[in-house]
Order: sequence, then C-alpha cells, then structure tokens
Amino acid sequence: MAKKSIVKLFETRKGQMDDLLHRDFINNGIATFPIKISSYYDVIHPLSVRRYETLNSDFKDLVELDAGVIPPDCPIVLNIIEDCLTEEEKKTIVTTIQEYYAYKLGVVENVEKRHTKRFIFMTVGLIVSAFLLWLSEGLDDISRELFFVLFWFIGDTLCDYILLTGHDLRRDRRTAGQLASIKVTFSKSFDESDYTKEDVDKLYSEIAQDVKKTIQEEEMNK
Repeated sequence: MAKKSIVKLFETRKGQMDDLLHRDFINNGIATFPIKISSYYDVIHPLSVRRYETLNSDFKDLVELDAGVIPPDCPIVLNIIEDCLTEEEKKTIVTTIQEYYAYKLGVVENVEKRHTKRFIFMTVGLIVSAFLLWLSEGLDDISRELFFVLFWFIGDTLCDYILLTGHDLRRDRRTAGQLASIKVTFSKSFDESDYTKEDVDKLYSEIAQDVKKTIQEEEMNK
C-alpha cells in the first residue's frame, strides 16, 4: 500500500523549471552561459589545423545542452571565463563559434526547404486526388477504392506535416537561429550578469543587424 502511495506522489510531483532557468541562466531577458576553460583547446578541437578550426566536442555539447532549455525569445550570451588566451586566440574562438552555428543553421534551412517542396507537392497531389476521387464516382468500387486510398495517404501525410513535422522544423529553426546569433564574451572571473536596459537594447540591435546582413548576403548570392 505504501509503495502505491509513493508512486502516486511521484506522478503528481510538480517541476520548477522556470525558477531554475531564471535563477541560473536568465537575467532581464538575456540567457548567459558561463563556461570556465583552462586552455585554448577546451574550446577548439586539439586536432584542428590553423584556419580550419572546429569546436571541441565537449564544449559544443555543453553549449547545445544549455541552449536546449532556453526559451526561444531569449538571446544567448556565452561568457567564457579564462586567463590563458591571447587576443588572436579569442578572435579565432569567436569566429569558429559563429561560423559553426551559422553552418548548423544552414543545415536546418536546407531540411526546411526540402520539406517545404514536399509540402507543396503533397498539397497539389491532394487536390488532384480529390478531383480524381470525384471523377471516379461512376466507376466500380475497386477502382474508386484506389483513388480513396491515394487521397487518404496524401491527406494523412499533410496532416502529419502541419501538426507534427512542421512544428518540429519551426522549433529547430528557432533554436538554430538562436545559436547562430550567440554573442561571445570573455572575462577573468564569473560575476552574475546584471544587464541594464541599454545593454539589452544594444544586444537586440546587434542581433537585428546580423540578421539583416545574412538576409542581404543570401539575396546577393541568388
């Protein structure tokens, strides 16, 4: 009896995700990830060749794990706590992080484009199958059943895209855009970030400028 009671208690236990997020990450609408490193290669993969740097897997996993619980309306500031980097290494780290997540965003965009083409194709297919189903009204039951199965299959695929796949793609797009807009700072020690309204406005302005720049570059490359 006691075991059943404790199971019921576990089932009704309420989480406190929002409290933890705002205590540990979010301040004045900005999410700050403090990461302490002891060497350049805590961020950059030690096997990377100069000018072809990539991120250390542990560093990348930690950033993406933290980003996975951040609301989509919060800009992310990555505060790297260090006392071991040269100015050149800092520039390399910032560039590598920006380029890596810009690439990840491009991957998500390509997936999104493929699914959009598929959605358009399936929408046209649904219209055509509905028309064929209407025309087949005078046919025998077996022939009409084939058109009905086609109509049902395409309609089911579209519903899956609209209700499930489309939602997942938009979520992945937001997360990738959020990481591609990440701002990297460096400090010698960890201090609780106290963002003023001016800091928030400046960060939003910088992100808006970055987004406009990427849109302009995309249009020029077409």
